[in-house]
Amino acid sequence: MLGMRLVKLIEAHSGELCRDLTEQIRRSERTSDFQKIPAEELRLAASEVYRNLGDWLLQKTEVDIERRFRGVAAQRMAEGIRLHQCVWVLLMTRDHLWQFLRYQCVGDNIVALFGELELQRLLNQFFDRAIYYAVLGYEEPGPGAPKSELARARDLAVSIGLMSAKGSVHAADYDERDGA
Repeated sequence: MLGMRLVKLIEAHSGELCRDLTEQIRRSERTSDFQKIPAEELRLAASEVYRNLGDWLLQKTEVDIERRFRGVAAQRMAEGIRLHQCVWVLLMTRDHLWQFLRYQCVGDNIVALFGELELQRLLNQFFDRAIYYAVLGYEEPGPGAPKSELARARDLAVSIGLMSAKGSVHAADYDERDGA
């Protein structure tokens, strides 16, 4: 792949990229929910993508991306992060990469320019899928996804006999988003 030089450049600067992105997330009014998340945890989450970008773009499958970003979404939902803010952080992550690349390099010949365009296509494809599966993770939490506080409270009430499970809607079917 012609853009591998750029991928390696991103991976080599992943620490700096993660630190700067974490600061942007913590300063942005559009991501205020993320104030609940420790800065180190945000930095590590960004690091997983930036440090292993070549793997995410060239070796990870659609199933890998789905599993990872549905899981991220379920975790963020359980932490009280609203969907629009989760999506905005993914967009910030992608845009931060492009700002870095624009600053670091310019295609000085047609081959380098083609490599940059190929990388842009792969990055857009990756982040499109990450956003898609994150949204699905919010809409349809998979098995093993953390339950809402309401669902956990109902499960506890049933387990100690305060509520009957028979004839009532299962707590797992309830969600705070349904207004119950």
